[in-house]
Amino acid sequence: MKAYLNLFDFKQKVNYKNEVLAGLTVAMTMMPESLSFAIFAGFPPLVGLYAAFIMGLVTSVFGGRPGLISGGAGATVVVLIALMKSHGIEYVFAAVALAGVIQILIGLFKLGKFVRLVPQPVMYGFVNGLAVIIFMAQLEQFKTVVNGQSVWLNGTPLFIMGGLVLLTIAIVILLPKVTKAIPPSLVAILVVFLLVWGLNIDTKTVKDIASVSGGFPPFHIPMIPIKLETLGVIFPYALVMACVGLTEGLLTVNLVDEMTGTKGNGNRECIAQGTANIANGFFFGMGGCPMIAQTLVNLSAGARARLSGIIASLTILIIILFGAPIIERVPMAALTGVMIMVAIGTFEWGSFRIINKMPKQDVFVGMLVALITILLHNLALAVLIGVIISALVFAWESAKRIRAKKYLDEQGVKHYEIYGPLFFGSVTTFNEKFDVIGDPADVVIDFKESRVADMSGIEALNKLTERYAKAGKKLHLRHLSADCRALLKNAESVIEVNIIEDPFYRVASDKM
Repeated sequence: MKAYLNLFDFKQKVNYKNEVLAGLTVAMTMMPESLSFAIFAGFPPLVGLYAAFIMGLVTSVFGGRPGLISGGAGATVVVLIALMKSHGIEYVFAAVALAGVIQILIGLFKLGKFVRLVPQPVMYGFVNGLAVIIFMAQLEQFKTVVNGQSVWLNGTPLFIMGGLVLLTIAIVILLPKVTKAIPPSLVAILVVFLLVWGLNIDTKTVKDIASVSGGFPPFHIPMIPIKLETLGVIFPYALVMACVGLTEGLLTVNLVDEMTGTKGNGNRECIAQGTANIANGFFFGMGGCPMIAQTLVNLSAGARARLSGIIASLTILIIILFGAPIIERVPMAALTGVMIMVAIGTFEWGSFRIINKMPKQDVFVGMLVALITILLHNLALAVLIGVIISALVFAWESAKRIRAKKYLDEQGVKHYEIYGPLFFGSVTTFNEKFDVIGDPADVVIDFKESRVADMSGIEALNKLTERYAKAGKKLHLRHLSADCRALLKNAESVIEVNIIEDPFYRVASDKM
């Protein structure tokens, strides 16, 4: 019994009403998005719904972050479009399963912690860019297909669509001021549904996207040739999909951690995502990852436990099996209004308040990440570029901080007290601090306030030692930390770290 309780996190305080209502709301917002992404990628519509059910159920039960919602996300689907066009859906299923294996390995080796390397400006850019993408995607609902071409609505259909969307937004904004007992998103969807149904209003519904009627996800072994060439085809797609899914997933975990004031388990989430994607590959699903928009819908509805995700997944399955005739009549305007409010809630409006207090380089990184996210719809690439630029900026700023305090002691020995890290970026400035020709016979470099960080630093010390040796002078190192001494010792087989020991100045071991 205890294991059961621990698995579902029922030891925490759970509001069952909020969890159930939040799950129903999430299901309503997830279905049209999963359908849209599946159709966009050229998959059968049910492949998207199966992914929403499988991803949501497995990650809700076994994932590392209660309250987080996973499904058939666009970030991972985009990766598979080229494979679908070139080799067909069987190769897609195989790639999804292989991506799951990669994600499980990342979780088992505890590599999920590397998401901590994502700086705050990158997070701002990522979240703001995603908010813009969510908002822009809703504009597609204001279009219709005429003679095979997508054109904007006009006249009465446009006014009806716009009016219903505005009604949905108004309910979502105003209802919490009256009562918070029921999720405003769910109320908005029900009100607009009853209004359209009762007045027989002609407007776009879920059925206009695709049929959601079907059976239980069938077990299916991908029909692909079992040979090395096949692995060569699917592995690149699987690797990219795994990385994209984990990047978006672990960033979502961090986001939920901040919003709820609790701590998730990133490595457990990696394993859960991998397990869900393997199941997708063998049960006719297109795979996926955590979905920020639906997660925010879930949290805004008051959900904090795993139950809401389980309810959402089972609701989608029940709709596939039995409820399609009703759900297909839900107006897209209601779902569009809810997603627009999600986009507004996702955007980090607070980033505008502190933009004039942030360093210019951080502002640049945040804006660049947001721009890449919006233009390329590639969240992993945007985050990767942001992290690289942030790292380079940090290296540049750290390189400028290295300095040296110089003085002669009573015995005529020249001392250089180094401040700041010695690494590839600061080597040039470090070398400029020394006057090899003008220095006396004995020189001490004191690293009490510094560190030798990499091979570039070691090589700089090696060359500096050689320069002093050629000038007939002795160079001594003092107060090196244990890791710096280990670094120098490991380098002995690669380069000659020409340190001359002196009984008076004990190399790297002086505890003064």
